[in-house]
Amino acid sequence: MKCFYYLAPSLDSTHAIADDLNSVGVVEWFIHVIARDEAGLRREKLHSSNYFETTDIIRDGLIGAALGFVGAFLALGLVLAFKPFGPEAPTVLYGFIFVVITLFGAWVGGLTGIDNENRKIRRFHDNVENGEFLLLIYAQKEQEDAVRQVMQEKHPEARLAAVDRHFLNPFARLRRRQVSGTPSEA
Repeated sequence: MKCFYYLAPSLDSTHAIADDLNSVGVVEWFIHVIARDEAGLRREKLHSSNYFETTDIIRDGLIGAALGFVGAFLALGLVLAFKPFGPEAPTVLYGFIFVVITLFGAWVGGLTGIDNENRKIRRFHDNVENGEFLLLIYAQKEQEDAVRQVMQEKHPEARLAAVDRHFLNPFARLRRRQVSGTPSEA
């Protein structure tokens, strides 16, 4: 599955794009819109983006979990070295300490991620703030050509900004390569 990033100039254009993509088999669930005015999207019955798409909650949560995992190893080493719970402490206590510290790291990372704009859409922040609409169109392999064709033939006002192999990979970079003036995937 690929995610096509298109910038559309107006709400009417965005609605027409969604309708045309639905007509070629792209389910409306796979068309998400990021806009400055979320209320306008609801009125038009367009799917707005979610927290996973607009924030770095997944990426920062995973980073926090990894740091918590390392911290848990260090804490576990200290606990085993100094035995603050005595020599007869049950083994499950050490597992509990390890899990709690790792989950704490994930929680703190997730809270940090909620506060940060998703790094894949950060470059489009100014476009959205200036009134453009960012469409995230998730297309299966057999739908990719149909999406490209509909967008080229019926919606030249929307410009292809980027293509990503899969949006949910929080560590993948959004790649863009210029081929004869048109962005394409790397």
